Amino acid sequence: MNTAATGPAETGTLDLDKLFAARLHAARVRPYLATALFALHTVESRQVPTMAVDRHWRCYAAPAFVERTPVEELAGVWVHEVSHLLRDHHGRSDRFAREHGLTGPGERLRMNIAADCEINDDVFGHGLVRPRDAVLPSSLGLSAGELMEDYLRQFRLGPFTQGMAWLDCGSGADGLEREWDLGPDGAHGLSEQERDAVRFRVAQGITGRPGSAPKGWQRWAEEAFHPPQPWRALLGAAVRSAASAPGVGEDYTYGRPSRRSAGVPGAVLPSLRRRPPRVAVVIDTSGSVSDAELGSALLEVAAISRAVGGRRDLVSVLSCDAAARTVVPLCRAEGIPLVGGGGTDLRAGFARVLRARPRPDVVVVLTDGQTPWPASRPPCRTVVGLFPRQPSARSWDESNPDYVPDAPPQWARVVDIG
Repeated sequence: MNTAATGPAETGTLDLDKLFAARLHAARVRPYLATALFALHTVESRQVPTMAVDRHWRCYAAPAFVERTPVEELAGVWVHEVSHLLRDHHGRSDRFAREHGLTGPGERLRMNIAADCEINDDVFGHGLVRPRDAVLPSSLGLSAGELMEDYLRQFRLGPFTQGMAWLDCGSGADGLEREWDLGPDGAHGLSEQERDAVRFRVAQGITGRPGSAPKGWQRWAEEAFHPPQPWRALLGAAVRSAASAPGVGEDYTYGRPSRRSAGVPGAVLPSLRRRPPRVAVVIDTSGSVSDAELGSALLEVAAISRAVGGRRDLVSVLSCDAAARTVVPLCRAEGIPLVGGGGTDLRAGFARVLRARPRPDVVVVLTDGQTPWPASRPPCRTVVGLFPRQPSARSWDESNPDYVPDAPPQWARVVDIG
């Protein structure tokens, strides 16, 4: 039953004054969460054990639980429940369940426990009281500071979780709809766009005041602005595949003679040595590439460095529009100068990085695709990260309205970015 603000609670009814006082206290001690806390719509329910949320940003509260719980502790429960929604635990649980073939309420309980561990390890303290029976990673013998997915891989339901069977934070925590859920057609739910807007406002509040939020929230806020996408994993996999291909990073050396030398008396044969691959990144800085895309390109440079083992000395970066600029060794992705803004001809970028000594084993090109491509295949593996363009934008050129850019060549591994 939906509730409206009333005076002091009558016997058996939800004490909204107390519940809203607790929410106000939560907003005062965690001001960066205020937008999310006040976006929740309260629903009275005697079917929930304590408080719970659904994926549509409704908060279900049991009158008996609110009555017996102090205001300061209720504030902690408010923050805990809204954290499930901000961190998209329902969506992440659904994805994890699909990827690992998990079904049934038992597995969803395990996801709820893992999500609680992700939240509770650093959310309380500094004016926010930890609710009684709050699940902590230490209660399962696990380390703090990890994500829900990491915890799910480290424990199963058993002796350590017997006392947690009562736990039920609702479908907003584990993705499994409950019988009390009002569903997508119920009143006072937030649309997907409204939910994203709330998350963005909260992330802005956290990043705007660095140091005022726990590390878990700071990590979440950074990912809220730059959410992990499937294409990022695809790009990393493409780079790793190119870097590990036969012939990449291989050379002969006499420093360790070949074992076959024993079969050829009087001759010393070299052995084949595999060294870490060198990667050259060419970033399209032409006028058709936006500042946001250039920022995304810098994020990809850091991801590419991780894909080849974190050896920054083996990664170099070149910005190129119609002319190749200076090749910059990777130190920190944030400090790479991206110079350009004119037309686009990445052939100059290819020529520049291939003249480098030692020559790169893999060339990664981040571009919108509006460029001529080399006529012949380069003597190394090539990965193209392609920024998205609408069909109308793909045929745009300021000097030729009929211009249609060439598709990336077949010898390149292409990954659509975004």
